[in-house]
Amino acid sequence: MDFNGSGGGSELHNNQYHQSEESKPLLGEMSTPTPPEGNNNKMGAGPGRRTLLHCSSGMRYKLLQEGDIQVCVIKHPRTFLSKILTSKFLRRWEPHHLTLTDCSLASATPTGYMETSLSYSSIEELQMLSWDNAPKYCLQLSFPGGTVLLQAANSYLRDQWFHSLQWKKKIYKYRKVLTNPSRWEVVLKEIRALVDLALTSPLQDDSIHQAPLLIISTLLAENSNLSAQEHENIIVAIAPLLENNHPPPDLCEFFCKHCRERPRSMVVIEVFTPVVQRILKHNMDFGKCPRLRLFTQEYILALNELNAGMEVVKKFVHSMHGPTGQCPHPRVLPNLVAVCLAAIYSCYEEFINSRDNSPSLKEIRNGCQQQSERKPPMPLRLLRPDPPTPPPSLPLSPPPSIVNSSEILVELERNNNNTANSKLKGPAGGDSEPNLIDCLLVSPTLSALSIQLPAQADRVLGCFALILKMLSDYDDWRPALASLLQPIPFPKEALAHAKFTKELKYVIQRFAEDPRQEVHSCLLSVRSGKDGWFQLYSPGGVACDDDGELFASMVHILMGSCYKTKKFLLSLAENKLGPCMLLALRANQTMVEILCLMLEYNIIENKDTQLQIISTLESTQVGRSMYEQLCDRQRELRELQRKGGPTRLTLPSKSTDADLARLLSSGSFGNLENLSLAFTNVTSACAEQLIKLPSLKQLNLWSTQFGDAGLRLLSEHLACLQVLNLCETPVTDAGLLALSSMKSLCSLNMNSTKLSADTYEDLKAKLPNLKEVDVRYTEAW
Repeated sequence: MDFNGSGGGSELHNNQYHQSEESKPLLGEMSTPTPPEGNNNKMGAGPGRRTLLHCSSGMRYKLLQEGDIQVCVIKHPRTFLSKILTSKFLRRWEPHHLTLTDCSLASATPTGYMETSLSYSSIEELQMLSWDNAPKYCLQLSFPGGTVLLQAANSYLRDQWFHSLQWKKKIYKYRKVLTNPSRWEVVLKEIRALVDLALTSPLQDDSIHQAPLLIISTLLAENSNLSAQEHENIIVAIAPLLENNHPPPDLCEFFCKHCRERPRSMVVIEVFTPVVQRILKHNMDFGKCPRLRLFTQEYILALNELNAGMEVVKKFVHSMHGPTGQCPHPRVLPNLVAVCLAAIYSCYEEFINSRDNSPSLKEIRNGCQQQSERKPPMPLRLLRPDPPTPPPSLPLSPPPSIVNSSEILVELERNNNNTANSKLKGPAGGDSEPNLIDCLLVSPTLSALSIQLPAQADRVLGCFALILKMLSDYDDWRPALASLLQPIPFPKEALAHAKFTKELKYVIQRFAEDPRQEVHSCLLSVRSGKDGWFQLYSPGGVACDDDGELFASMVHILMGSCYKTKKFLLSLAENKLGPCMLLALRANQTMVEILCLMLEYNIIENKDTQLQIISTLESTQVGRSMYEQLCDRQRELRELQRKGGPTRLTLPSKSTDADLARLLSSGSFGNLENLSLAFTNVTSACAEQLIKLPSLKQLNLWSTQFGDAGLRLLSEHLACLQVLNLCETPVTDAGLLALSSMKSLCSLNMNSTKLSADTYEDLKAKLPNLKEVDVRYTEAW
């Protein structure tokens, strides 16, 4: 049936109802108009029909996109017979599954009454109907030449269909009106009306606020030549819609442009601040909408352009954290870090795009660059600042070619002395770290790029580096921040930039000062073969700009936690023995302790290296003192491990770590196989004594304070342990996972510990000899 044709009808009807869409006021359509007097015969419903005026009752409805409903179409009667045939007693109803598209009302089965779709532009009137003595819930849709009746199952469904159709019809009209604007004064008025429509609609759906934003976003994308005042007027007009909704991508682009062009506008503070706060609090993934991240970035840069911009940025970050010690919004920190990382990346983007011609991080760290392996000229400025005068016997190399770059200037130091390069290479083709302290013979400045950014990029870098420093100052944010930065997320060009690494050094220092293991453990690389912050800020590392003070503090905090292990010491011996020895020569107590532990645990096998370490220790007073203590411990250890003594030993209850140490120092315990410390007051500190017992096979720690740190130490030194009782101890998954290396374990009691089901399954898979396990009163039970 054709809904768009005239289909007959009286001239009176055409005069009253056939109005153009443009002539009807958009805001006035929210209230349902009353039919003109004398028009009751139009429906042929008789005098019992009445019109229901919609009143705001506080009900909320979900926007319908489709649904089942009864349909009846009535042509306007022209003869007496047609009036009889269209009376309410002779009407024929058809069931249809109707879909509310963006432009029309269509049926899934286009037959009968709904053979053709009903365009929203052809609907002249929409109202709810009811009849006396006939409780039918109907809607009336008037179109030129007839009427469509929709009958719902109940009053709620009828109202839902009514508001949904009304919304679709109005949005369709606004989309047409705002597609080709003629005057921006009218457009601004229509935008305000559209915003009011969305705010007052009884429909409760995400699309109710998103649809107007999309319409305005499309309008702005197609009309980019707007004045600054028109920018602000539009932003102020749509501000109410942004209180609970993210702006769409094109609107984000519009906001970014305003932040760049008018950063000091009051709109930035008054309108954009709550929008950005909502984005940071509720956004789950910037990858799905990168323009939200770009808008947040431009907003922060606009704050930085204000008077006392850095203070304004600090206040904004503090407002996102909140006044309490714990931020109530878990998404704020990840989103802020994502914005900072993207902004810092953009500062080096042009250099990153030329990465095929740039030196690798390994070459930067080693301070050498093979000219023959380099592809032809980089689109960057490569110079050596204050180069030393080469010896007369060596020919001067031609100066490097200079290519101007609009974004970045890079000064790369080129060492023309081949002998200096050879010092940096390891014995096996230059891939290994230089042994002992040879790597420190070269100044750290020789192994870094000196990058000079343009003024704008430099301001961006300073702003977001400041935010990272601020984030590290919050105790509750520091663990998550350290975790986010553990796999180093910055490009190698940023790590080679002295200014950036100097700014970031504050963040690494905060990690190194934090006593929590979850924080300072992130200083290490996430896996072997990858550089972590510990490697980058150690002497010889690309980011090191001091004599090892930060490196010493990192080693100190790691050794004071759960990292006094063979694995950590082996890593230091293989990669950082030279820096450790140099700092020990300067009487650094932490490094002296490291060298003593390397000797005590037999980490160093080379006799010459051992002698060099001993000479280093004896060169300072603190070193001599610790080395003498080491010699005394070694004599006691040999006495302790001498064959003889008891095979079983039980300490009295309430014994302490000092009591155990005093007992083990009183004689030989080389035959001790079974040790019970149950119901004593020993802690993880006693692990230092337990690892000295070479024959120990059974260890009972029931109801002690032995924790994760002690388990890690036992797992590396007591490989022959067969029976271990940890019942009612404070151990957690972090320590229990270390037991997976103790392949000789055949009995393990973890009753009443913080064991999880996943850790239990992991231990069962990695301990093939495990036969007796007690996991009662744990999560794995």
